[in-house]
Amino acid sequence: MKTRDELIDDLLTLAFAEDGGDGDATTLSTIPAEEMGKQQLIVKQPGILAGVEVARKVFDKFDPDLKMTVYINDGARVKPGDVAFVVEGKVRSLLQTERVMLNIMQRMSGVATMTDVYQSRLDGLKTKVLDTRKTTPGMRMLEKEAVKIGGGSNHRIGLFDMILIKDNHVDFAGGIPQAVSAAKKWCEENGKNLQIELEVRNEDEIDQALKAGVDRIMLDNFTPERTRKAVERIRAYNAPAEMTAADPHHHSGKDVEIESSGGITLETLRDYGECGVDFISVGALTHSVKGLDMSFKAC
Repeated sequence: MKTRDELIDDLLTLAFAEDGGDGDATTLSTIPAEEMGKQQLIVKQPGILAGVEVARKVFDKFDPDLKMTVYINDGARVKPGDVAFVVEGKVRSLLQTERVMLNIMQRMSGVATMTDVYQSRLDGLKTKVLDTRKTTPGMRMLEKEAVKIGGGSNHRIGLFDMILIKDNHVDFAGGIPQAVSAAKKWCEENGKNLQIELEVRNEDEIDQALKAGVDRIMLDNFTPERTRKAVERIRAYNAPAEMTAADPHHHSGKDVEIESSGGITLETLRDYGECGVDFISVGALTHSVKGLDMSFKAC
C-alpha cells in the first residue's frame, strides 16, 4: 500500500501532466529561460489557511531551486491582504507551478475553513466533527489533512483501515450477529487489529449491536430526540464481564463510541452534539466546499 507522501507525489505528477502537457506555450514563448523573480501568495478571503506544506512539495517537485519563505503556517486564521509565503527563483518555474499550487491551497483552505465553522458550533461539547469518504478522487489525503488542520477529525482514510458495517453489509450477511461475527473472524484470520463500527437504523438494531460487541455504533438518520434516547439506551448497557474479557470489541455502554450520521446540517449540528454523541460525520466538509480565494502575484 502506498504511503501518504507517495500518494501526494502521484497526485502532483498527474496535476503537472494535465496542466503542462508538452509545455507551457505562453510562458516558454514570452519569458527568457534565465529570468529570475519572486511571487507572493496573497489571501483574499477570511478563513483557515491549509496546504502550505503541500505547496512546498509542489515547488520542490517542479524545480528544487525555487526558494520558499513562509510567513503564515497551516492552521492559522487569515484575512484579506495577508501574505502567506513568497517564492523566489526562475520565473518560468513560478508561472508553471502557480495553478497547481493554487488549486491545492484554495481547496484545502476551503475544507479547513468549513471544518472550523462546523467544529466551532460544538464549542464546549466533547463531540468531534468527522469527515467521510465523499472526497475528490485523488485528493483524499489532502482533503482529510485539511479537515484536521481545521480542527476536525478523520473518520477512516479508505476501505482498509477500519471496518464499517453498513445496512447493505448487514442485509447481505444475513443480519447483525452474522456480519459482526464474520468481521471479527476475518480480522483474526488476517492478523488485522481494526476498529469495528456498525450502522444501526432503529432501537432493536442498537440492542443487537451491543450484544454482538462493536467498538462504535453509528446512529443513521436518527432525529435529535431519537438520538438522545439512543445514547441513554447505549450508555445503560452493562456487558457481561466474561464477554469484555474475552472479546476486545465487546464493551459496556459507557465505553462504546457513538456517532451520528445522515442529513445533519450546520443548523442542527449542536442539537445532535448536545445528545452526548462522541462524533458527528458530515460529508459537506469535503463534498460541497468552495475554495478560499487567494492569488499568487509578482512582487
